[in-house]
Amino acid sequence: MLPTLTALLCLETLPKPIIWAKPSIMVTNGNSVNIWCQGAQSASEYQLYFEGSFFALERPKPSRSMNKVRFFISQMTSHTAGIYTCFYQSGELWSKSSNPLKLVVTGLYDTPNLWVYPQPEVTLGENVTFFCQLKTATSKFFLLKERGSNHIQNKYGNIQAEFPMGPVTRAHRGTYRCFGSYNDYAWSFPSEPVTLLITGGVENSSLAPTDPTSSLDYWEFDLSTNESGLQKDSAFWDHTTQNLIRIGLACIILITLVWLLTEDWLSKRKDHEEANRLTNWECRRRWRMQHYFEEEQRNAISMMELKATPGAL
Repeated sequence: MLPTLTALLCLETLPKPIIWAKPSIMVTNGNSVNIWCQGAQSASEYQLYFEGSFFALERPKPSRSMNKVRFFISQMTSHTAGIYTCFYQSGELWSKSSNPLKLVVTGLYDTPNLWVYPQPEVTLGENVTFFCQLKTATSKFFLLKERGSNHIQNKYGNIQAEFPMGPVTRAHRGTYRCFGSYNDYAWSFPSEPVTLLITGGVENSSLAPTDPTSSLDYWEFDLSTNESGLQKDSAFWDHTTQNLIRIGLACIILITLVWLLTEDWLSKRKDHEEANRLTNWECRRRWRMQHYFEEEQRNAISMMELKATPGAL
């Protein structure tokens, strides 16, 4: 019974928390950043992991009704840039891991130059190419479109990298910056912004990509995370989580009761069968003993009759 109940309890897990960074996931070298982890109202402890290893622990303040904690990094460096995840504990259970949070430190190398060919203002449907150049040799370049795209293009290079686009649509217009890097999370200073303007007639929707970077390698960054939106989503999520936990506990209790009743019924049935077996055995023993005594009595009577008969012996 105990192993079965333990297995059932292990199946009960908590949904994953939400993780985000303030003021941004891109932090200038030496500046501070706050990492927030938001879970259930019943959470008693939060743990933050960096690159898969334990990094920090925080507990919600009991004086406040909060379902989130803050992990403070006082100075962002290349050693604190990378992938973060968080977990929380409620009762004896631990939640699933949050989605990965990618923190990037900027301002480590020289400032690259960015320009676009043939020019910053092109006609709808033309092909353009962004060039990012860094005087100090690097291994990777990143192109980022500000405000509007969560995709960051990346290209390998030494001194320069090319980012071709086209045929351009109205989705391509906007302001771009580029960075140089020796790894995915330690970047140079940003380049000066370059704004791409699109002019021309009617757009051919059949040729228009949904995103300017859809045909290139990219990272998925959520650059417009809204804390109030997270709180609204989490309020609904907390209510749903609590209901699921209650339903799960009720199911465990019900299964436990059914198991106990089944064990009790099987035990009584076994005892009843054992009693019947003993009763049958006792009846057979008594019958054999009675049959034996009756046989002895008949033999004794026969001997007495034989002795009493004259000339019988």
